[in-house]
Amino acid sequence: MSENKKLNPNFNPFGVRLNKESHIKKVIAVVSGKGGVGKSLVSGLLASTAINQGYFTGLLDADVTGPSIGRMFGIKQGAYSNEEGLIYPAVTPKQLKIMSSNMLLEDEEKAVMWRGIMINNAIKDFYAKVLWQDLDLLFVDMPPGTGDVPLTVYQSLPVAGIVLVTTPQDLVSMIVAKAIDMANKMNVPILGIIENMSYMKDEASGQVFYPFGESKLEEYASRHNIKILARLPIDPTLRLAADQGEFDQLEVEYLNDALQSIVSDIDLQVE
Repeated sequence: MSENKKLNPNFNPFGVRLNKESHIKKVIAVVSGKGGVGKSLVSGLLASTAINQGYFTGLLDADVTGPSIGRMFGIKQGAYSNEEGLIYPAVTPKQLKIMSSNMLLEDEEKAVMWRGIMINNAIKDFYAKVLWQDLDLLFVDMPPGTGDVPLTVYQSLPVAGIVLVTTPQDLVSMIVAKAIDMANKMNVPILGIIENMSYMKDEASGQVFYPFGESKLEEYASRHNIKILARLPIDPTLRLAADQGEFDQLEVEYLNDALQSIVSDIDLQVE
């Protein structure tokens, strides 16, 4: 057995090495069992919350064939590199650094028709060859499911933990359980679960409505021994900001406590 394996029980022979110009303290993957639960919205909210709380933050869009992060944050620039082949990320006015496959396309509405090996290599390059420089946190917006790309991310990137995203009607299915099972089999810590589209609130009366029925989140989280990080409301301002590319301007506090819980659990050390 090599000395590396002896000294580091998390030694990963499949891992990719970050470029020498960058240093990332912690990588957090945002995961869902299926599409349509608002995983990218939660990824964007977590990254925005981290920026607003003063953390140097990056956001890697690993949903290569269905990227949405670029549009949410109004990213229109294409990707370009330096003489060493390192790629410059997009940088928002608040200094959030973003890499997404739509930065590689002349027309963001064109389909990304790549085979699995090309997608996997692109994700590795988005981590290893992007000039992230010094980051406290890098959030990875994962594609839904438990297929090839999540496997590549878990094997190739130093993921400190994952955040699960679900909705009330999704909890009862086996889909979330599959995502939990995959994380456990890959020995990736589950930092907690965020329930999106949990409720609606009438601001005038203060009355709360549950359009998908009241959630069984506590029961589900207890059964799987997972921390509840947050319940997000159905808030039209979030969707409007995403559609208009103005996510960087959001100042909502929905995930302030959730982020602090994540930071504490991954033992993020900030100078």
